[in-house]
Amino acid sequence: MDMRLLSQQLEAFVAARYPDGSRVLKLVEADGHAGLTFNFRISDPKTGGVAEDLFLKVPPKGVKRKQNTDVYRQAPLLKALNTSGIPVPDVRWAGDDEDWFDVPYIITSKMPGRTLLVWEPHASYDRTPEVMEPLWRLTTEALVQIHKVDWRKQLAGWEEPRPLEVEVNRWDRIYGQAPYPEWVTAAEEVHNQLLDTMRDGQPVGLIHGDYQPGNVLFKDGELVAVLDWELSGIGAHLLDIGWLMMCADPLGWVESWGPKCPLAIGEIQDIYEAGMGQKFPDIAWYQALAGFRLASIGCLNVKLHQTGKRRDPLWENFIDAIPVMFARARQLLQDYR
Repeated sequence: MDMRLLSQQLEAFVAARYPDGSRVLKLVEADGHAGLTFNFRISDPKTGGVAEDLFLKVPPKGVKRKQNTDVYRQAPLLKALNTSGIPVPDVRWAGDDEDWFDVPYIITSKMPGRTLLVWEPHASYDRTPEVMEPLWRLTTEALVQIHKVDWRKQLAGWEEPRPLEVEVNRWDRIYGQAPYPEWVTAAEEVHNQLLDTMRDGQPVGLIHGDYQPGNVLFKDGELVAVLDWELSGIGAHLLDIGWLMMCADPLGWVESWGPKCPLAIGEIQDIYEAGMGQKFPDIAWYQALAGFRLASIGCLNVKLHQTGKRRDPLWENFIDAIPVMFARARQLLQDYR
């Protein structure tokens, strides 16, 4: 991204929408799942201070806008979630036109707090059960509220439901690029187990797509907001709880790269089922699917990192974990026929 051009475009955008004399301050690139995410501030011309602290998300130019690269689709979703009482960032501006940034865009408010990278928490978090476990409880309780959103009413026409088969079948080209052949063999074994034990994908509703504490904002022990809805959609609810439990399960990780003081996965399941008002006997299957999916993503990203095509030292931590993730998925699937 040409930061100089983006800065000029933002200045023009701010000049058209804010009081005379407002300026763009401290434009920097931020983390994001897909597309491009930038943090910037807008000055207050009266005081010289900061009027707003915002995030801009745009898709990469020239990329087909579909699902996670269609950032504008988040605008109606975030507005619907806000209306439903789900804590999410406010949408300040959004447009599917290309007049301002040459691509569609969404601009949201920056909220106070810090996310929790479960494998390597920020130093501001004490790595103790007394600190960590309540955050996992809050995260699970918030998922219940997300899954109770009436998507047919609040998100009518937003997106068609994605069949569960799509979530299972899309990974062979991803894990097939693994740098180690034994990873491909392990992935194929789990993939076949999943296909042989396919579930019905019920119940269906709004899903986050990457639901775990790393995408939840906390401040002073309270949940402030659920972030990063790029992978959201309408699909099998249990994809989300399975993903959350996969991230919390020490048996799916290694000592050097595993969740620090997570809540027991049995308690996570109990909180979710109590909140939803029913039992879900297939949650373990979805946890296995989650481990398979993340390990498959790791197969590709480790290769991209090692070959220098897309450097990201984070994925070095997954090298020892990926075989364990596939093995844990196989173990969880043994009870399904």
